Amino acid sequence: MTGTFKPGNSAARSAPRSPAQGPRWAPGEQILWRYRDHAPGLKGPVHICRPVTVVQDTDELLAVWMAPGTECVKPVLADGTSVHEEPLATRYTAPRTTVRSRWFGAGVLKLARPGDSWSVWLFWGPDWQFKNWYVNLEEPRSRWAGGVDSVDHFLDIAVHPDRSWNWLDEDEFAQAQRCGLMDREQADRVREAGRAALEVIKEWGAPFSGGWEDWRPDPAWTIPALPEDWDRTSAHMTS
Repeated sequence: MTGTFKPGNSAARSAPRSPAQGPRWAPGEQILWRYRDHAPGLKGPVHICRPVTVVQDTDELLAVWMAPGTECVKPVLADGTSVHEEPLATRYTAPRTTVRSRWFGAGVLKLARPGDSWSVWLFWGPDWQFKNWYVNLEEPRSRWAGGVDSVDHFLDIAVHPDRSWNWLDEDEFAQAQRCGLMDREQADRVREAGRAALEVIKEWGAPFSGGWEDWRPDPAWTIPALPEDWDRTSAHMTS
């Protein structure tokens, strides 16, 4: 199946979702999926920007495709080295900047339900061999004219084809709290969101139950370009 995808039904039931608010996009439209630095009210500067193609945008789900070779923006240390080369103790306090770089490896399908404090990413290997789902705990996405913005919450969950799962990046989650990027109250909310995601995983609810592993991008789609004003701010952003 390619392009617009209609996932199958599942016996597992998910909690009712509030409809998406803000701009809506048609399949094939190109938007930006961005993450901001930690600051109150989604006001931090953009430090991750990924041009993507809309697969589906409904009241229940936003699905986007990031193609291999997409030019993105990512954070690096001030001297240009990878953030993950910095020791954990100073990883979030060392000076940073942003650089343009190409997404390496296979593409990524990102799925997000309105109001959820996480998004679900699908990864494939060579010849479309499905590898895993990845639950990225994050601020519920805010929509603006050019795409969606969020804030990453450090903690993640890997979900394997056999439906087993494990926590990821617990060390970074703890360090972010030690550095003051996240207070105890917010950390508790992130853990609560993680537990809510695990309930969906254990029940095999949406979007895991939708058969998205079998989705394929429309071969006519082009790779979205990274605009010069990738970090522009919109005065009107809605969840």
